[in-house]
Amino acid sequence: MGKGPGLYTDIGKRARDLLYKDYQSDHKFTLTTYTSTGVAITSNGLKKGDQFLADVSTQLKNNNITSDVKVDTNSNLLATITVDELAPGLKTIFSFRVPDQRSGKVELQYQHEYAGISAALGLTANPIVNFSGVVGSEAISLGTDVSFDTASGNFTQIHAGLSYTKDDLIASLAVNDKGDTVIASYYHIVSPLTNTAVGAELAHNFSSNENTLTIGTQHALDPLTTLKARVNSFGRASALIQHEWRPKSLFTISGEVDTRAIEKSAKVGLAVALKP
Repeated sequence: MGKGPGLYTDIGKRARDLLYKDYQSDHKFTLTTYTSTGVAITSNGLKKGDQFLADVSTQLKNNNITSDVKVDTNSNLLATITVDELAPGLKTIFSFRVPDQRSGKVELQYQHEYAGISAALGLTANPIVNFSGVVGSEAISLGTDVSFDTASGNFTQIHAGLSYTKDDLIASLAVNDKGDTVIASYYHIVSPLTNTAVGAELAHNFSSNENTLTIGTQHALDPLTTLKARVNSFGRASALIQHEWRPKSLFTISGEVDTRAIEKSAKVGLAVALKP
């Protein structure tokens, strides 16, 4: 069986990753270690302006069950239990947050050669129900993503998307926010050998009558070092360089400058991720 169309979140994902993934203006440090019993413990520290945020998470895998528990500096606890392949193509995800008693949620994901379905239900008296579905193939897919609030009886979210893949090119079109926003994206692999790719995203908001164009590119300087750059129609230019100095351990430095206000200081972000 082929990969199929994937889930709704996969529509436009390659372009979004190229244009936005790993760019940041904060300082982040991540350290992952493993116990003798196979439990992964990850510590995250984030310096955001004058604030310092931290969390510790653990992950335990047992056959087809994965348990993730995260505790942050605000004493919030997030637990996620994922059961994979209860049936062919089926995944079940249960999550809740403490002390938020209304955060419990169960989600079912099913992927088939010609369809991808995700349904989520909040575990409350008047839950929010989310449903997304995609039909098609690896080449072309059409999908929708809707959320319904049973308490108010209103649809809180209505999205629709279309994706087309041809060899080294991926194009997508999404209509979001109940038709208020249209986003067209494009991703093209220029050279697989050097992981060189270009991408663009054009968003139009009908309420504000505003257009936002973002274009970007990436290129592997060597098998362990990747360079990315982007610029948008507001004159904000960004670049980053990411180096894998040992397997799964990444060092990333990124910067952003407003070309319409060069006198302002550039934003610089740093991220270090260490794994054994």
